[in-house]
Amino acid sequence: MIRSLSRMRFSKAALLCAMALPAAMTLTPVAAKTLVFCSEGSPENFYPGINTTGTSFDAGEQIYDNIVKFERGGTAVQPGLAEKWTISKDGLEYTFNLRKGVKWQSNKNFTPTRDFNADDILFMLERQWKENDPYFKVTSSNHSYFNDMGMPKLIKSVDKVDEYTVKITLNAPEAPFLANLAMSFAGVQSKEYAIAMLKAGTPEKIDQDPIGTGPFQLVQYQKDAIIRYKAFDKYWGGKAKIDDLIFSITPDASVRWAKLQKGECQVMPYPNPADLEAIRKDTNVKVLEQAGLNVGYLAYNTTKKPFDDVRVRKAINMAIDKKAIVSAVYLSTGVPATNPIPPTQWSYNKSIKDDAFNPEEAKKLLAAAGYPNGFTTDLWAMPVQRPYNPNAKRIAELMQADLAKVGVKAEIKSFEWGEYRKRMQAGEHQMGMLGWTGDNGDPDNFLHTLLGCDSAKAGGSNVAKFCYKPFDDIVVKAKTVSNVAERTKLYEKAQVIFKEQAPWFTIAHAVQLKPVRNEVIDFKLSPFGRHTFYGVDIK
Repeated sequence: MIRSLSRMRFSKAALLCAMALPAAMTLTPVAAKTLVFCSEGSPENFYPGINTTGTSFDAGEQIYDNIVKFERGGTAVQPGLAEKWTISKDGLEYTFNLRKGVKWQSNKNFTPTRDFNADDILFMLERQWKENDPYFKVTSSNHSYFNDMGMPKLIKSVDKVDEYTVKITLNAPEAPFLANLAMSFAGVQSKEYAIAMLKAGTPEKIDQDPIGTGPFQLVQYQKDAIIRYKAFDKYWGGKAKIDDLIFSITPDASVRWAKLQKGECQVMPYPNPADLEAIRKDTNVKVLEQAGLNVGYLAYNTTKKPFDDVRVRKAINMAIDKKAIVSAVYLSTGVPATNPIPPTQWSYNKSIKDDAFNPEEAKKLLAAAGYPNGFTTDLWAMPVQRPYNPNAKRIAELMQADLAKVGVKAEIKSFEWGEYRKRMQAGEHQMGMLGWTGDNGDPDNFLHTLLGCDSAKAGGSNVAKFCYKPFDDIVVKAKTVSNVAERTKLYEKAQVIFKEQAPWFTIAHAVQLKPVRNEVIDFKLSPFGRHTFYGVDIK
């Protein structure tokens, strides 16, 4: 009796299990694919219109789309939220035909009631352009890229032709305009979300808890620790191949390498040059590399004494042993920089000779400028490792030692990275290190954005505060010319003037190196140093 009851109980249990099995099989998902990126720092926010660092752009780029985009791993402009466009013969009118059926992400604050449309493009541009826009000052009113590229003067009007057509009219032809719209600053946010948060009295939430039309949506952000994303299953381009994307925020390069070795992350940026030999020997890792579209430099604040005198700037250029710095700090990962644009950039002027390392000549120039015994200055060193500068503190120490030999006493200063950038853009420094990785493959992105008068204002990316009319006239004219050969001649002339005026000591162009674990499939290096994970798979 007991035995048969047990048997009955067993049979019933077995029957229930058998009935449950197909349901369980259909409910159990295939193991989720997770990729961990050992990011080097925390984003300042998720509003691309006010950011200038690759760290912040990388964080936002997963979430947002642009009206046009760069091909993966290249500089060619492709359709994005606009599936096609036309440009008028005079180069002044750009008409964009937008995609239909593009879905917005949602979050705990907001669920969209409509698809992406022309209103969102107008919101993205007007938020950065029109001071009476209710979002102009939310988070920050310093729209660095938009202003530095002269967009406020360039754009005449932005018109919504219909729900899915936008016409942008310019005041003058602008050769790099289409490529500029593919840059991170032009990531498109939801106007409907913006209106809802404004009504709720929390407009800043659109930049803190972002939603976009991009391939990944934000799940969690903890400053200095982690960013979690999940694939957006309604993405117009098709769901991403990886399900979960994690940015493990790891500022120390050696710690990033240790995590990569253990498989705690699969991709890492900016390896320490001293670790490269060991990284290359690891059979679980491949090192992707290509010539970098970047430059690291020491900017002289040309509005402050003694750096308002070109003789002083030239003297400092000759007092610093550039080759020794590149050899000691960059090792095999950099080449000494002569020009403000990298050799990989079209229009690079090969005929220009660098300032020779000549301390004796430097002393003579300082004496001629009224500083026979030298002077005292500050020397700002970045607190973070960047692709164009693997160790700013060490470079500053080498510069300090060289300058002491010509009587210049340099005090090394540094601040937290966001503060450092803000203070340099405000012009608080006398001498300061910074650098740039190109955003769009156009020389304008270096020569006008970093050295033109538009960006020399407080808050601009021209941290040398260099506004020199003969130079500015050339780089502004070059923007309006569509013929590449003609533009090349203008940019070559601009580089000659740059070298004569010496607003920077050009340090180096770094090779872009990316250690990636073997299980990562189809990660492509971006010429702009971005880290984009749509299209990437993992074994």
